[in-house]
Amino acid sequence: MWHKILISISIALYLSSSSVSAHLLSGIYCGEENCYDVLNVTRDSTKNEISKNYRALARKYHPDQKTGDEELFKKVANAYEILKDEEARKDYDFMLDNPQAYYQNYYRYYRRKGPKVDIRLVLFSTISVISFIQYFVKKARYKEAVDYFVTVQKYRNKALEIISADKALQDALKEGKKNKLSKTELKELQEKQIRQVIEENMDIKGAYEKPNIMDILWIQIIIFPYTLVKYIIWNVKWIVNFNILGKEYGDEEKLYLLRRNLGIGKHQFNAIEEETIADYLYKELWKKDNFKVWKKEQEEEMKAKMAENNRYKSYRRYMKNNKSRITFED
Repeated sequence: MWHKILISISIALYLSSSSVSAHLLSGIYCGEENCYDVLNVTRDSTKNEISKNYRALARKYHPDQKTGDEELFKKVANAYEILKDEEARKDYDFMLDNPQAYYQNYYRYYRRKGPKVDIRLVLFSTISVISFIQYFVKKARYKEAVDYFVTVQKYRNKALEIISADKALQDALKEGKKNKLSKTELKELQEKQIRQVIEENMDIKGAYEKPNIMDILWIQIIIFPYTLVKYIIWNVKWIVNFNILGKEYGDEEKLYLLRRNLGIGKHQFNAIEEETIADYLYKELWKKDNFKVWKKEQEEEMKAKMAENNRYKSYRRYMKNNKSRITFED
């Protein structure tokens, strides 16, 4: 009977030992050794007790001593580095208590080993990069729009009319001729003038409008308090004037309601031609009921146009004769 008890105790001790080693992960902290055991302390030991044991072991195993052992000295120093730091010790104790959290333990270890980065610097850099890209994308889009308008004949003709009426621009051309510029150079000069006139007179709106430094992210963040206060005041005024006092809408309010009914952004709305906006206002589409009727009429008109379209007729015939879905082979 005693023989069986001894065997059971041995097995229990072995399993206990295996369980402890399972808590330890190779390559992090003290490897497969327990940092507390390396320093001959327990998890309940104070910081002073850990420091005291470390100093004693360091003196004993220092390579300059007769009893020195470089490998043991490195182990002791490593264990002390982990246990003397409260955060590192907390992470180590977490690993001992949660051996199953394999990936989390590795993350907690290497998180401290990684370089310390000031989050403020990261935010500053990120916002700066976004602002830089935002501005130059807008600039590129604006250039693309101007490049297009320069090629449209009616805008070129209008620009040439303005050039012929502008004494300064005409003088520049005369000066070029006086300096005996070649035909190619004179043509390039005139093209620059056309571009200049179009940029100065063409009111490009929407996504391709001229870049404004006030629109970039950095400026928007700086003026955000002002924008928020302005937004709150605007909404309070709206509620007081129109919901409580029942005043009539002004032009600004009508345009706001119209844009909201259309369900488009400010840039898209600004890109709509003035004649079209005037027509919308004439039809009082800022009123929700009027807008619903108009929208239904537009949908019916679009359906009628599509019904008269030969390609759409062919598509409907095809769908009628072929119940199955269209494939690439079709």
